[in-house]
Amino acid sequence: MYFLRNMSQSGNFKVFITRPDMPENGVTMLKKQCNVIAWKAPLPIPRADLLKSVSGMNAIFVSMKDRIDKDVLDAAGTDLKVIATISVGYDHIDVAECKKRGIKVGHTPGVLTDATAELTLALLLSTSRRLPEAQLAAKTGGWANWSLTWMTGPGLTGTTVGIVGFGRIGQAVAKRIKSFNTSQILYFNRSDRPEAKEIGAIKVTFDELLVKSDFVICCVSLDPSTKEMFNKCAFEKMKKTAIFINTSRGGTVDQDALIEALQNSTIRAAGLDVTTPEPLPLDNPLFKLKNCVVLPHIGSATIEATNTMAELTAKNILAALNGTEMPAELK
Repeated sequence: MYFLRNMSQSGNFKVFITRPDMPENGVTMLKKQCNVIAWKAPLPIPRADLLKSVSGMNAIFVSMKDRIDKDVLDAAGTDLKVIATISVGYDHIDVAECKKRGIKVGHTPGVLTDATAELTLALLLSTSRRLPEAQLAAKTGGWANWSLTWMTGPGLTGTTVGIVGFGRIGQAVAKRIKSFNTSQILYFNRSDRPEAKEIGAIKVTFDELLVKSDFVICCVSLDPSTKEMFNKCAFEKMKKTAIFINTSRGGTVDQDALIEALQNSTIRAAGLDVTTPEPLPLDNPLFKLKNCVVLPHIGSATIEATNTMAELTAKNILAALNGTEMPAELK
């Protein structure tokens, strides 16, 4: 096994970090009070090594790539007090099993709202204005084929934008979309959001949003009720000119149905920052489609957001170990 050991002299808590590239500011906070052991290899920790590494740990600092289930908790043993993930989402953690064992779980809500909203807009514009295609054409001589209709795509002005999931990120996206002089912003959410009135967004049913929207943006969290909510039936209800954007979780989409919808021009295009699985195999049909832009899950990838996420993850761990209230505990 490959380990990078950083042993603090100021505390006896043992913390295992599953990746060597966690932002240093969060790691430094932990070193002041804990004995910190971090996986050294550049790739995600293999499952067998994860099970060996967590034995006897008081806390585990994880990323969304690490599956934390009963087997990991069994391997860790009774000294484990807290699992803290450097992510908003927590579907990679068996939260129910943690609660059953009295193990606290922390995450990082609210930290990456702006970063993800910015990326959502960037992905939408990149997809609708065909920027990857245009860049490739510029690099390979396609520029010589220029005409008035070459590389054209739909603009946002005067369009209807539908946002599925109107929490922090959905609202942040809506605020940014509004500045593009859209005609209407629709949203679908389990409950009414009072913030929508100020933004100027209108609550509609899921079906109505699909039928009316020129751009459909997925911002929902992944749970049993949202799993594969964007399926063949959903894509068939959308306009043939519609563009679908997903920066939430890959599991919200029936990916085979999306591939079929793009191949058959059931919808115009899709922009994805999340897929199933991740990383997406290089032979996946999505990579072969000109009307699909795929990014490697970089929604939170700003320097500011990742540093703040690391600090909050460290604070969650330290609070749990010291018996104080965690700043972002999953209840």
